[in-house]
Amino acid sequence: MKLIIFDMDGTLIDSGNVITNTINFVRKNLGLHSIEKSEMLVALNDPSINGAEFFYGTTHFTEQQTKLFTEYYDEHCISDIILYDGIKELLEELKDEYKLGIATNANSIYAHKMLDFLEIKEHFSFIAGADMVEHPKPKGDILSLVCQTVGTKKECSILVGDSKKDLYAANDFGIDCILVNWGFSDHFSEAVCDIENLKKEIKKRI
Repeated sequence: MKLIIFDMDGTLIDSGNVITNTINFVRKNLGLHSIEKSEMLVALNDPSINGAEFFYGTTHFTEQQTKLFTEYYDEHCISDIILYDGIKELLEELKDEYKLGIATNANSIYAHKMLDFLEIKEHFSFIAGADMVEHPKPKGDILSLVCQTVGTKKECSILVGDSKKDLYAANDFGIDCILVNWGFSDHFSEAVCDIENLKKEIKKRI
């Protein structure tokens, strides 16, 4: 059976408020001013930006930053998250014809928690998080893990995501990628803008 791998944040789930609040919580504890949501989400999905440097002014994520982020996110990751319009119906429609998987740069523990809370976890054959691979997106390692675990060749797989990190990961692994325009990045004409066009693109490409 063919495999559709979905990104999670910005593709299936609107988690922008939780992500923004978590990073700003860390920044406040470091004595830094808050960042606007729109600026933050664009930076998160830009592969050329060093996240630690942009958000916290350090060359890498420190133990203190990671601890603050994890503690806040663990408590709040299911607060103020919703599915994008039409996602639940889309998954219901696709699940009988395709295998479905998740490849997210979030920790897999939180991915399971969020997908379970939103009552769509059961649709996915495998959920892979950044903690399960050495190099997360924009590298293709996580896509390889999903394909291997589900047992589907990459020639029969496609990625659906909302960021250039998704596109680069798909290119790195050697599979096709469909970008959606309702997430955290604006791709203009490069991406599909609604669920109906996403369904058309999926059926056209795989």
